[in-house]
Amino acid sequence: MAANTQIPIAREGLMFILPLGLLSVFLWLSPWPAAALAVTVLFLFVLYFFRDPERMTPPGEDIIVSPADGKIMEIVTDADPFLSEAFTRVTIFLSVFNVHVNRAPIGGTVEKKRYDPGKMLAAFNPRASKENEQNILLFGNGRARVLVKQITGLIARRIVCWADVGDSYALGQRFGLIRFGSRVDIFVPEGTRLAVKPGDHVKGASSLIGYLPEETS
Repeated sequence: MAANTQIPIAREGLMFILPLGLLSVFLWLSPWPAAALAVTVLFLFVLYFFRDPERMTPPGEDIIVSPADGKIMEIVTDADPFLSEAFTRVTIFLSVFNVHVNRAPIGGTVEKKRYDPGKMLAAFNPRASKENEQNILLFGNGRARVLVKQITGLIARRIVCWADVGDSYALGQRFGLIRFGSRVDIFVPEGTRLAVKPGDHVKGASSLIGYLPEETS
């Protein structure tokens, strides 16, 4: 079973949070109140950015949950990068104010994983799905396959992924995060009954993306 966290802050954020917190305390004890205020504001923002709240998955069978918090930007038919089949791609844009922890869209096993270096186009740019730096995971459960792309944006500079091929995941379980603004694409089988549309705001693990079709390859 892959890594998880029991605190409301993503552990990958501690390397930023702790030094900023210590520097903030030091500056408040110094004769530089303006610097202390600036660092404290930055500390609070980074603390907020790396928040990692617990989430409840919705009830039901054969459901697909959102792998990320954010806004649905696009729903199109696209070719799956592993299977070369037509899938429905749902694009989620994460601003710096969204939770950036990513979660498994279905319960199952990581069947494939691939990291692709690339560009740093704005995450809302349609070309970002194919051209930006990204990490790709294919989840399968014997009945269906759902693919997730963690994609960097202009500000994001680090993709974190704890999942490896062969790892088993529960529905909505944490598998990684992206630092400081990004995009997540989820590829669902054609025929999936979608529960979202462009413009909707979703939350990782707790928002329903859709229902798997009765029969998938």
